Amino acid sequence: MVKLTRIYTRGGDGGESGLVDGARLSKADPRFHAIGDVDELNAALGLARAALDEGGPAARTLAGIQNDLFDLGADLATPWTGEGDETALRLAPGRTQDLEAAIDRLTDRLEPLSSFVLPGGTEASARLHLARAVARRAERSVAALAGHVPLNPVVLAYLNRLSDLLFQMARAENADGGEDILWYPGAN
Repeated sequence: MVKLTRIYTRGGDGGESGLVDGARLSKADPRFHAIGDVDELNAALGLARAALDEGGPAARTLAGIQNDLFDLGADLATPWTGEGDETALRLAPGRTQDLEAAIDRLTDRLEPLSSFVLPGGTEASARLHLARAVARRAERSVAALAGHVPLNPVVLAYLNRLSDLLFQMARAENADGGEDILWYPGAN
């Protein structure tokens, strides 16, 4: 367990921050953009959870995902070598399959789509749609980082599935898709 005895360290006052291996990079480095976008995604999920029944399955799912995102952030903060990484905290490969199983369970109960869905509906649905959009941005930031440095391949797959799950969760919060707000092309 992590123990924080002091919140500020002054280590970043010069515009740099440290990685798990001790390397220091500019806070403007693409790695920190990706880590920051994942952190913002986690905060958006916390906001979505606040609109859900805390003991319900959707809130429990999001709680697990929020923990995954801390693991994912640690993964991004630890340079990937592909070998000898056994002691590094990495996002577990099976978590992507867990997201897929959750997507499949929701898809089985949702109304089939007949149009694209506009973000909104219930407050919980709107917050989940916002989190989905932030997840897509985090995915783009991680993809950009992957163009410069090697990364755990599980990270991109997980973020891609996560945005799909958040979309289905948002639909579930709109009466299993029955109260989705549909897009009508050229309606205006």
